Amino acid sequence: MASAVDLATYKETLIVLSTAGLVVPVMQRIKLSPVIGYLAAGAALGPFGLGSLAGEFQWLNYVTISRDTGLPTIAELGIVFLMFLIGLELSVQRLVTMRRLVFGLGSLQMASASLALALVASWFGYSLEAAMIIGASLALSSTAIVVEVLARSKRLSAPSGRATFSVLLFQDLSVIPILVAVSLLAPQAEGNPWQSALFALASGFLMIGVIALLGRYALRPLLRLVAALDSPELFLAAVFLIIIGSGVLSAYAGLSMALGSFVAGLLLADTEYRAAIETLIEPFKGLLLGVFFISVGLEIDLVALTREPLSLVSAILIVVLVKITLFLPLARAFNLSLPSALESALLLAPAGEFAFIVFTTASVAGILSPAESARLLAVVAFSMVLLPLLGAWGRKLAKGERDVEIKEADAASAARLSASRALIIGSGRVGRLVSTMLQKHGIPYVLTDRDPAVVSGLRAQGEPVFFGDARQVSFLRKCGLDHVDALIITVNTQAEIDRIIQSARELRPELQIIVRARDAAHAKKLYRLGVTDAVPETIEASLQLSEASLVALGIPIGKVIGSIHEQRDHLRRDFQEIVGKQAPQVHGIHSSRRAP
Repeated sequence: MASAVDLATYKETLIVLSTAGLVVPVMQRIKLSPVIGYLAAGAALGPFGLGSLAGEFQWLNYVTISRDTGLPTIAELGIVFLMFLIGLELSVQRLVTMRRLVFGLGSLQMASASLALALVASWFGYSLEAAMIIGASLALSSTAIVVEVLARSKRLSAPSGRATFSVLLFQDLSVIPILVAVSLLAPQAEGNPWQSALFALASGFLMIGVIALLGRYALRPLLRLVAALDSPELFLAAVFLIIIGSGVLSAYAGLSMALGSFVAGLLLADTEYRAAIETLIEPFKGLLLGVFFISVGLEIDLVALTREPLSLVSAILIVVLVKITLFLPLARAFNLSLPSALESALLLAPAGEFAFIVFTTASVAGILSPAESARLLAVVAFSMVLLPLLGAWGRKLAKGERDVEIKEADAASAARLSASRALIIGSGRVGRLVSTMLQKHGIPYVLTDRDPAVVSGLRAQGEPVFFGDARQVSFLRKCGLDHVDALIITVNTQAEIDRIIQSARELRPELQIIVRARDAAHAKKLYRLGVTDAVPETIEASLQLSEASLVALGIPIGKVIGSIHEQRDHLRRDFQEIVGKQAPQVHGIHSSRRAP
């Protein structure tokens, strides 16, 4: 007999999954960011929404989320995965080029906003200690929501996106000193607080160094070892171990988990496994971020708007306007155009998720009263709700500079992909010969392969090759299928070839696809699937043998080449006519092989 299932155990999971399944399509239909939907769902289903009526209407317990749920723990993984993916996109080289923005613009934004907001808090009657914590906390912005908004609008590589992310990165680093300051300013602080602070900072930076060393000398060998087993499940488990493990190490040192995972992603950005990792974890990141936004929505007290609407709205406006006013001249001083500076300012203006942690910790430490903490948390939550709207407004303001920004964006880590005209699937004997010929004629390309040993060897030679499964549409897109002129498939497994063609045709119906076929029967099947050209190995071997034989028998080389090309084109037309196709008009990198 089956054991009874405690529905309460799975209630939150079912609610979150149902919300994710409904919110995304509804928001896409009405052309709004899913972030707004998740926040609204959290507010409506949380303890301040329908949850407040659960005592009166018992059935609401089944469709609402309580505050003592385990969602915050799961939600933190959403930020961890997001920061890991950002690290993969950036690479160490790009981060080095951004150091002026990170430590220059980022430090000035934090210092100026913290000081100004602390003065405002002090003017409103908070103690000096509380005002300092409030100023620093409200100066922080929402990394999770801002990066999600930028990623969805494809603005991360634009000047405004780079400046915004640089400031966010410095803010993440600033969380450590802020939490240390909370312990220093706590009335019941014991021992030597300055010694504790120095120890916390030293251990934090030491742990970042440990993660960097592990990333440099252990991560790539680990992934190579797991990839050699050809098991997607084990590869996914290894990636999860890297993401969560680096986050846990970082948290153990007093840093945020997100910072540790960001460093790990940064160290894997220039490896051959980047595209495969992005393909695997993208769906998990989206779902976990949805959980995060719902958990933020749980903190939104809609009733507070009716109790103290003027006070709450005024506080939010003060925070937003102070941060915008201070950031604009700083951004202009760092050579950002006015539209880009405005877009960044609007994105950074609301408060961020780390303020929840700081205010809660300050309340426990006795720096803030529970009532003060609750009021400040409401300000943070409601300001974060404004972010998608402010982001849309910022995009409109910077719309005129969009084309210029894309051209000027530093795309060092993606240069190979953006410049490639051909995507070659399979880097074995045939694939390498094709890539050699393309290189000889100056045609940029990208290679993929599922053999980690082969990929590592080619990477060591400087080849633009990525490890991964080309049967997945998402992997093909990571490798540049969206913009290449031709897809060249050189693998020899028929089932794999068919699946790759179907995946590519779903994305690019007009794409030229040149395929290696085993024999005439396979070539006919490939033409039915919609390939531009299929090259049967057996027929090509026969034609080359015929060419060598005719030359050996004294036929002039010009006539031999002409007749071989004519026979090849005749066979191709026969294949195409059998499957009801006309000979294709081929352009770009693939040209007709008919003799002149």
